[in-house]
Amino acid sequence: MAIRHIALFRWNGEATPEKVDRIRDALARLPGRIPELRAYTFGPDLGISEGTYDFGVAADVDDEAGLEAYRDHPDHQAALALIRPLLADRASVQIAVPDRG
Repeated sequence: MAIRHIALFRWNGEATPEKVDRIRDALARLPGRIPELRAYTFGPDLGISEGTYDFGVAADVDDEAGLEAYRDHPDHQAALALIRPLLADRASVQIAVPDRG
């Protein structure tokens, strides 16, 4: 069963555009460094609806072992070290990705 991990972030007052750019740069490197990632999308909220989070990440992996490899990978942990000080709120969920075959 493929898994999609979705993480949503609300930034605090410390989140400057420059700091968010550093986070984006760190996240952009992950697909090339974590072979378990099958698809990886991230970015700021588009501002279409009210009440949303500021930034989101969606990571697709093959299985629970792939999710653990992504979660525990040193480059992912380094990105989280940039994210955590800027968080006002965080939400996450892991859902099954339907087989499209």
